Amino acid sequence: MFTRAVSRLSRKRPPSEINDSDGKPGSSQQTLKGTSRWTTSLENLLEDPEGVKRFREFLKKEFSEENVLFWLACEEFKKMQDKKQMQEKAKEIYMTFLSSKASCQVNVEGQSRLNETILEEPHPLMFQKLQDQIFNLMKYDSYSRFLKSDIFLKHKRAEEQEENSSEAQSVAKRASRIYNT
Repeated sequence: MFTRAVSRLSRKRPPSEINDSDGKPGSSQQTLKGTSRWTTSLENLLEDPEGVKRFREFLKKEFSEENVLFWLACEEFKKMQDKKQMQEKAKEIYMTFLSSKASCQVNVEGQSRLNETILEEPHPLMFQKLQDQIFNLMKYDSYSRFLKSDIFLKHKRAEEQEENSSEAQSVAKRASRIYNT
């Protein structure tokens, strides 16, 4: 009887509105956290500060950390409004990642490299083509290896252990409330 009532309720409401026994929303793509969310896309990984930290750690071991650093610098650059700040950041990005003398040179197609003269009139999307190249390089090369790496797998196990521990504590608290009333 109870199962049929729950079944009817869940048919009437979207899954995102159905709560589990803790009163928290049911699991869906939007409520995935941590490593589960990272596995759905590189975009989701890059939106999570902890994901970026772990991905950087992995890329550092692969000697390609400059890729994610360049991508992050471009994201920051696109959000800038002040022209003077944009000029400074554009020059910094160029000197750090794109110049032939760059300290952390990224591997982009030669014809796509920017000329220093373009740095005088920066615009938010001036690095977009290069950023897309690096994103695709990470997405189709590094990202899949990251998901199989020890760094990712250890973090995932730790996250699962923490989750299982908190679920066990939650069950114990509910049980003690039931039996102590």
